[in-house]
Amino acid sequence: MSEAKTDAASAVKIDKILVSVFQRRFKSITQEMSHAITRTTRSPILCEAKDFVTGLYDGAGKMLEQTENLPILSFSLGPVCEYIVRYFGDEIYPGDVIFHNDVFSLGNQNNDVAVYKPIFGEGKLIAWAACKGHQADIGGAVAGGYNPDATEVWQEALRIPPVKVFEKGKLRRDVWDLIFANIRYDIVPADLTAQIGSCTLAERRMLELIGKYGLAVYEAHKDYLYRSTEKMMQAEIRSIPNGVYLGESTVYYDGKNIGSTYKIRVKITVEDETITFDFSETDSQTPAFVNGTFTSSASAVILTFLQMVNPDIPHNDGMSRPIRMIIPEGKILNAAFPAATTFGNHLCPPVADAIIRALAPAIPERVTAGWNQLLCGLVTGQDPRKNAPYVDILFLAMKGGSGGTRGFDGYDHIGMIDASGGVLAQDYEMFELQDPHLLLQHEYLCDSAGAGRWRGGLGVETGFVINAGNTTCVTFGDGDVEPAFGLFGGKPGTLNRIELRYPDGRVYVPRSKELVHGVPQGTIWYQQAGGGGGYGDPHLRPPEKVLADVRNGVVSFEKAREDYGVVIDRDTFTVDEKATAVLRGGK
Repeated sequence: MSEAKTDAASAVKIDKILVSVFQRRFKSITQEMSHAITRTTRSPILCEAKDFVTGLYDGAGKMLEQTENLPILSFSLGPVCEYIVRYFGDEIYPGDVIFHNDVFSLGNQNNDVAVYKPIFGEGKLIAWAACKGHQADIGGAVAGGYNPDATEVWQEALRIPPVKVFEKGKLRRDVWDLIFANIRYDIVPADLTAQIGSCTLAERRMLELIGKYGLAVYEAHKDYLYRSTEKMMQAEIRSIPNGVYLGESTVYYDGKNIGSTYKIRVKITVEDETITFDFSETDSQTPAFVNGTFTSSASAVILTFLQMVNPDIPHNDGMSRPIRMIIPEGKILNAAFPAATTFGNHLCPPVADAIIRALAPAIPERVTAGWNQLLCGLVTGQDPRKNAPYVDILFLAMKGGSGGTRGFDGYDHIGMIDASGGVLAQDYEMFELQDPHLLLQHEYLCDSAGAGRWRGGLGVETGFVINAGNTTCVTFGDGDVEPAFGLFGGKPGTLNRIELRYPDGRVYVPRSKELVHGVPQGTIWYQQAGGGGGYGDPHLRPPEKVLADVRNGVVSFEKAREDYGVVIDRDTFTVDEKATAVLRGGK
């Protein structure tokens, strides 16, 4: 910011109502960007599942606001924006459009390609519009971008460090062609064009806003918004008892060494108005596919902690100022170049588990039991109906349940904690139109929720026929060894499982990170996404709630008796109060 600009902003009298107007206007702009991407992209990963985020940033790259369809992505836009400001320096111009995905310059995952557009007012760089979406392909050795056999970044994807695809409003055709010559599907440039359009829309709206109030008013009220948000977060941290809290979790199987395990260990230090998350004792990076980046891991920390504080805190730069993170390079959560890291986003669930376990004794009323771990599938092949390639990440099948919390059951079919409900399941009809698949079942999975005074959320079971020959199925995730954990006497949820049921009757159970080539037409993909963990003693759950769950097919008669100590008559659907009292021992 120039000296004159600083002086002008400092002379502005702050109107607290106008601060709120700016904050809500920033939010509405990012929401409008999100609507635009939903309606203009073509990949089901974007227009159906909404695996993207949108955001606004100030001239220095600090976050103004965002719309978090997928939180693990949204908290990765800001660090890259600041990096881009440093990278290009004075060579940023009106009309520029910059692409970025490089995990070794603060990107979070190679498939997640970001678009940045600078916004100028009165001849100065005053803001940025940005969005990031998971692309259907990003080059590398495997179509779709997930390669469990990878041991280095070049086997995973095309790296895109900050690069201008438009400069001063003019398309750089050579750069554009270079990028998309290395990507398999025509849908990707179409979707990234839609992302550019979203940023252009945001630029228009921001210029309208600043034109209405003036640049000095915008700068002054933006800075006040940051400070007030910082104070809100400091107040939340003050409500946590000062102390040092330890937690850990386990990552199972790195994609290369069967039986391998890795520990994530966090030391959380709460000191008055600051909180520090230190992962120095976490295990070193793996030699295989399962590694994270600093940005993906930092995003996991922020989104997990935000679930434990006031949900009305605005999401801008002030929010993160009292939060410190130590994630040393060379750890599984911050792998050193040139490691494979595409799995990094999916290390968020074990990061969250470690944080929850650490803070549960300090703030038991604010934590949840364990969420279902992600175990997902990606199917690629040739659609015989269209004689064209297709790819699908099967968001429909992967969404298990969240953990219960004090006073509330977990959410059913919500998905991994890094999505926090943002990733949507696909529409059934669109699923069959976009893919050569025939859906057989998609329903809640009885007895999948961990029992508790407040039970976990339900998982789902899904089955569909693959009506294309010689397809490739990729599995990636966890949760097939250890289920979502219960808290304070609650019981765990259920495990994840994927089966490929071949036409000849064979059943193949792939590992949690595996490439399966040559899957024949007529194969049935069957998947169970487990439920979340329970919170509190199941014997304290009111019998009428257990009865309602049995009536609704959520809990079986057997599990009602075994886990909850509630005996239900199968013929009359009534609770046998005497038998229940005996089982519960007077509870």
